[in-house]
Amino acid sequence: MEVKRIGVVGAGQMGSGIAQVAASAGYEVVLVDVAESFLERGLAAIRRSLGRFLEKGRITQEAHDEALGRVRTSLRLEDLKEADLIVEAIVEDEGEKRRLFERLGALAKPEAILASNTSSIPITALARYSGRPERFIGMHFFNPVPLMQLVEVIRGELTSEETRDVVVAVARRMGKTPLEVQDYPGFISNRLLMPMINEAIEALREGVATKEAIDGIMRLGMNHPMGPLELADFIGLDTCLAIMEVLHRGFGDDKYRPSPLLRRMVQAGLLGRKVGRGFYTYDEKGNKVG
Repeated sequence: MEVKRIGVVGAGQMGSGIAQVAASAGYEVVLVDVAESFLERGLAAIRRSLGRFLEKGRITQEAHDEALGRVRTSLRLEDLKEADLIVEAIVEDEGEKRRLFERLGALAKPEAILASNTSSIPITALARYSGRPERFIGMHFFNPVPLMQLVEVIRGELTSEETRDVVVAVARRMGKTPLEVQDYPGFISNRLLMPMINEAIEALREGVATKEAIDGIMRLGMNHPMGPLELADFIGLDTCLAIMEVLHRGFGDDKYRPSPLLRRMVQAGLLGRKVGRGFYTYDEKGNKVG
């Protein structure tokens, strides 16, 4: 199967990034969301990102213009009927994803592949909702999508080898390195990363060290580019909580129990950089200011 048209559902950080790398790789892209304002923000993010690449000489003016020209937006899922591959990048909530994939499974052409950018929810469950489990797969990109090399590729119980091969080829054409993992809660990336972040939050709650010390120790002692608390702000504390809950439910092991501090911060709306306040505070451009 040759992929020519890619649909992306969700124009947030992840969805706009996926749309950008797909368009830059030569695919025609339809970016869909539920509100015009979301689509406008997504397109603005794509323009900023491509503009930075142009300023740094990483792409030519021609490549910049052609990539932008390949992205069109829509408020209608029905505009994805001719897509060869549809990538879901909406909120990390199984109920929301279920409702979306039930609709996509019914409207997409029979040969189309459906992919989820979920960071933790079992692919086999999502595949069942779509009604086409053989042509369903996990395609987990990392933030910021235009810069991060990895794509986790997760086959569900019934995902065909052909589907896997097509998605691996698409990821490589996008300039990514696809690595296949098994369909377990959190896959590999978040099964390792989120418990570390959760433990850092617990250490802060217990008063073991300040947030600056916790992040500084991981940056300076472990050579991490960003401390775990700042990284939680970058990911979004609501997303971190959702992933920890999936791990806790999926494995039934209290070592994955979300920190009470993480839960309280989400309840208070302190979700991190996207709202201007989490463990740190941020200006309107997302720069840390305190």
